[in-house]
Amino acid sequence: MQLAMANMGPVSGVSTRLGTTVVAAFLASLVECVEALTVVLAVGSVRGWRSALAGAAAALAVLAAIVAALGPALTRIPLRLVQLAVGTMILLFGLRWLRKAILRSAGLIPLHDEVAAFAKNTASMRDGAGGVRGWDKVAFAAAFNITMLEGTEVVFIVIALGAGGSGLLLPASLGAVGALLAVVALGVALHRPLARVPENTLKFAVGVLLSAFGTFWVGEGAGFAWPGPASASPDLAIPCLVAAYLAIAVGLVPLCRALAVEG
Repeated sequence: MQLAMANMGPVSGVSTRLGTTVVAAFLASLVECVEALTVVLAVGSVRGWRSALAGAAAALAVLAAIVAALGPALTRIPLRLVQLAVGTMILLFGLRWLRKAILRSAGLIPLHDEVAAFAKNTASMRDGAGGVRGWDKVAFAAAFNITMLEGTEVVFIVIALGAGGSGLLLPASLGAVGALLAVVALGVALHRPLARVPENTLKFAVGVLLSAFGTFWVGEGAGFAWPGPASASPDLAIPCLVAAYLAIAVGLVPLCRALAVEG
């Protein structure tokens, strides 16, 4: 019985890390994919789908090549150094998302409106669209650029999450691909921006997850000993960090709202 309990620690820790890696990659990628989809739909509906979809596909191919090239290269660097460097970057990245999500929830900055963004991009694409026949370089470039812009953040997140330990690049990539497929399927079905997707809620959750991951990896890279039984996996600190960040963020929303009213 004791031997079985001892073996459950590492297995549970691995499962925790794999699960949180997939979820974090999926949610973060979902946010970026929705924003990219808004522009691609606007471009395609005004200037033609062939060029717009070709531009988006070309950008996805470039991004996939970047992940394939950079992912294995991280394995040649000492894990603690990678965790410390990447953990710091992803912590700052997560805190930036979380800060904006808190301020939006408190009503201090406006919520992102995908419908308004779609209308704005559609109007800009209509300028000069008249008379376009065949291949449209403007549509291709617009779709390529937005997909690269939003996709670069996804690549950063996937590589950062994959750098957290051996075998995590694949789960992070699967989470990102799952988000991409979900958004593409909804885009094909709806042909309009996903206005009902609670983007601020997603960014709130992603900010919490990335902040927790970043804190954990910074601690791992610095050799920090996480509280808990010696037999327990350090990965079990991740859900505790998630809960702590979530509690702090939720508590800051009414505080920020009250301070704004007093000001």
